[in-house]
Amino acid sequence: MGKLFRCSEIEIGHLVIFIFRRRILACSVGFILIISTLTPCQVPVSLGQVKPNDRPFNLLVLGDSVLWGEGLKTEHKTWYQVKSWLSENTGRAVIERIEAHSGAVIESRDTIGSIIVGDGEVNLTLPTVRSQVDAALHYYKDGSKVDLVLVNGCANDIDAQNLLNPAITTAEIHRMTEAKCGAPVERLLRKITSSFPNAHVIITGYYPFFSKKTREDVFIKALARRFFKNDPDSPRMSSRVTLERLTANSKGWYEASNKSIADAVAKVNTGLGSSGSNSRIVFVEIHFLPEHSFGAKETQLWGLDHSPFKRLLVFLSLGKIQIETNDELRKQRNASCDELYKRRMSETRDEKEDRKKQRLICRYAALGHPNQNGAQLYADAITSQLKSVISEAGWIRELQAR
Repeated sequence: MGKLFRCSEIEIGHLVIFIFRRRILACSVGFILIISTLTPCQVPVSLGQVKPNDRPFNLLVLGDSVLWGEGLKTEHKTWYQVKSWLSENTGRAVIERIEAHSGAVIESRDTIGSIIVGDGEVNLTLPTVRSQVDAALHYYKDGSKVDLVLVNGCANDIDAQNLLNPAITTAEIHRMTEAKCGAPVERLLRKITSSFPNAHVIITGYYPFFSKKTREDVFIKALARRFFKNDPDSPRMSSRVTLERLTANSKGWYEASNKSIADAVAKVNTGLGSSGSNSRIVFVEIHFLPEHSFGAKETQLWGLDHSPFKRLLVFLSLGKIQIETNDELRKQRNASCDELYKRRMSETRDEKEDRKKQRLICRYAALGHPNQNGAQLYADAITSQLKSVISEAGWIRELQAR
């Protein structure tokens, strides 16, 4: 690539593949809840009896773009909604520490050359989620201070281009998902529970990107053409067949990632000697309906701005005006991406082309991530689990005298 974005089917297909390759939404979310023991005489109490605790509640957020809240204003992010719920239901001030960022992988052999960017919207693989744990521990000094950790990961470790390749079988998707969302997630959870010994962990799953409700439009046609172009010896697929295979692979990814993460949670819980209602780690599955998938009429994922006015501007400018994503932070992200990938002195032609491609990927990184409704869906799934443990976790510590 390297040229300015044009509203053509082929280039949109390239864009979608690049975006999902580096950033998936993806999705395995986690929390750590502090466990305090109730005295034998204590019984469950109504939230109306709660008095504000004398210590603020520490909320730590780890993971990738889904928990960072790609494209969302702060008040619409999942972690912020959970923070507000906790404050209201515990009577305590909640202080957040955000280590999650877009593009993060769980673990990587390449641990050097990490670019420091102040904007979590910019998709970079480093720091890894494991490194985020280390950074948080350094910040808190004492890991026992953390009351709750939101964490997810493993989608970026798979390389999302594999999820967008209709030539890959569902069986291969299962194999790759089990490899990246199984043992790596288990190692991550062990690291989190040992680093924050008083914490309870809630980790959420991801969502299927395509479904039978995804419209067979320019994106699907472009994907079909792209893979035929890259492999001219393979049988040419129509956009209908392409969408069918992508839908099957999305379902396979969703099911395999849920199972792998749930299995990892069970193994770590067993090692910790916790189970049932007393489990330190709880897996939260995200029930994402077909009509909420990418490109569906009622999608809960960010897409492109297809407003009539925007289409007219693109047409009248002969493609000089770029199509924009429809998320809330596109202007902020564009500025950060332009700064990170600005022109360098003495760069070669290949370096220039690669820089422009990476800048384009960065600009359109919100594609396929939960929008306001999608983030609310995540928050509701998380708080639904918190309702059953909020008293047992010891977060409500002072009660009004009866």
